[in-house]
Amino acid sequence: MFQNRKGSVMDEKRLKQIEKRIEKIKEALSKIGPMRPGSLTCQYKDPKEKSGPYWQISYTRAMKSKSDYVRSDDVAEVRKEIAAYKRFKTLMEEWIDLGIEASKLRLKVDKKKGSE
Repeated sequence: MFQNRKGSVMDEKRLKQIEKRIEKIKEALSKIGPMRPGSLTCQYKDPKEKSGPYWQISYTRAMKSKSDYVRSDDVAEVRKEIAAYKRFKTLMEEWIDLGIEASKLRLKVDKKKGSE
């Protein structure tokens, strides 16, 4: 019986750690600026000669692949937006994983409290 209480205390401690990390994730998400999905590539009108370069962003949205041309002057900004989107996705994946872990721990803690 002592081991169950110790396990429960450890589970509750982990839950608090998860909740703190989720709060930090929310804070980080609130600071993400403009974003967009995609990959940016330099294409050429004549690939063999590598002449006539132009920039293109390709992405999939709502199960449809799309490509847009990007002016050379906008490449740096588009790169920042793509990086912000990748950061957003990474944070969301972590939040989801932590949410699942927290849910399992809450159910485990509640079950242990009910059996004591």
